[in-house]
Amino acid sequence: MEALRQRAVDGAFALAWALVRRLPERLVTAIFVRVADFVVRRNGSGVQRFRSNLAVVRPSASPAELDALARTGMRSYLRYWQEAFRLPEWDDERIVGRVRTVNEKVLRDAHAAGKGVICALPHLANYDHAGAWAGRTGMPVSTVAERLRPESLFDRFVAYRAKLGMEVLPLTGSDDHVFGVLAQRLRAGGFVCLVADRDLSERGVPVKFFGRQSRMPAGPAALSVRTGAPLIPATLHYDGPDLVITFHDPIDRTGGPAQMTQRCADAFALGIAEHPQDWHMLQRIFLD
Repeated sequence: MEALRQRAVDGAFALAWALVRRLPERLVTAIFVRVADFVVRRNGSGVQRFRSNLAVVRPSASPAELDALARTGMRSYLRYWQEAFRLPEWDDERIVGRVRTVNEKVLRDAHAAGKGVICALPHLANYDHAGAWAGRTGMPVSTVAERLRPESLFDRFVAYRAKLGMEVLPLTGSDDHVFGVLAQRLRAGGFVCLVADRDLSERGVPVKFFGRQSRMPAGPAALSVRTGAPLIPATLHYDGPDLVITFHDPIDRTGGPAQMTQRCADAFALGIAEHPQDWHMLQRIFLD
């Protein structure tokens, strides 16, 4: 039964990648908005978790305000998927032209120093678009992806991100090999981007996040300590048709990986608080 479900999921993604890119963009947008609104009305477990996460970010929001925020947030989440299915068809001019940046000099100066750069991001807006932008502006990305089931679905996502210009390393039961490869890329002056606001290993670093207990992966900070590459948090949001990438100041290494991870969490919180509707967190992240 599980194998049948996995094949169905893989088939649905294959159909979406084949079909969505062929339909007129205005029609696809209208469909995805309707789907987002339907999902919110259905109020399944993912939407309930989404709303509870948003309530932590906006503790003063009324139930009606949270409902509106959840609806806007689900539309943002479905926009991510709409763009995912269409991004491989975008030309370089569109990929670069629909990105605006804040404090980009921090990133470029760090990269020019030749020690490699680590960028840590939360699940905000479209980090795949950000990775494609980076590669087309002179900084090809190496990243890590959670293994999906079935394997064919994971292979589709690897091929999708490779087409956008990213090197994708699979996250497996042992992180040692992946860590070593990323360290090699950094020592060669490369650019490593890691989505780092949710711990998948249950070995993450305890952090305070919006005043609540959470855990976040220590990998970005540990890589920075091991290689000397600067660690720069980035937060994203949508503004009309554009993706806006904000680069925060490099993380101080004082206190080692644990305190560095907390400083990353603080930077993530700044961006999420300003644009909570673009934080696509439908999973449990707060330990209480």
